[in-house]
Amino acid sequence: MNEKVIQSVQNPMFKQMKKLLSKKGRVEAKQYLVEGRHLVEEALKERDVVKKILVEESVMQGVVLTSAVPHIVLPSVLFNQLTQTETPQGILALCQMQSERAIDDSLANKKVLLLDGIQDPGNAGTICRTADAAGVDVVVFGKGSVDIYNSKALRSAQGSHLHVDLATGELQAWVEACKEAQLPVYGTALKNSISYEQVQTPQSSFALIVGNEGNGVSPALLEKTDQNLHVPIYGRAESLNVTVATGVLLFALQKKGTSGQK
Repeated sequence: MNEKVIQSVQNPMFKQMKKLLSKKGRVEAKQYLVEGRHLVEEALKERDVVKKILVEESVMQGVVLTSAVPHIVLPSVLFNQLTQTETPQGILALCQMQSERAIDDSLANKKVLLLDGIQDPGNAGTICRTADAAGVDVVVFGKGSVDIYNSKALRSAQGSHLHVDLATGELQAWVEACKEAQLPVYGTALKNSISYEQVQTPQSSFALIVGNEGNGVSPALLEKTDQNLHVPIYGRAESLNVTVATGVLLFALQKKGTSGQK
């Protein structure tokens, strides 16, 4: 096995990996850490994603997954400085960020989810996982949205960030690109909108914009949509969590898209 042991906080490799705990460090290195056996296994399924496997010395024998990727063994005092969970499982993976999908790549026949100011990492990760399950091709993190490579977002995504194309950028430009690709663009809003159940035209591809629970989708974006949708509430709850609403809408539109292909 290709194995290296790090014993000092002064080790250059260790210092570099600690920088990945911040967004700035991740962006500069174009790398990130995933934590826990499941996420490491998911990352290993993807070609050229995992660069190194980091193993806590005290539990090494129980977590070694493969000999094809270099292993770094760290004592607990160092390993725990790289983890962000209360009960670490003794394994991390150093991963390469995937290339972002460019706005000028063809969006024809694609399903695109646009996130407007989704700030909570748990929500962002769960939305990414839901989008993956609903067959979405591209997830765009707009201005004000959390970094998908945030540790909590990654745990919530459960590996789905590896299964969809990711992008960041100004959503106005993405909406225009979706329209140029002849995708119907749906916004989400409580006012001046229709229930998703009233969408009549089946579509095999579409763009959907969702916003944070406090402010919703920005008015400027809602003005550019083809139709704004809402999920009707039949009980006394004031609103739905954005992840739940996104799931309802994605699967409803996906169903219409599927029926339109028959």
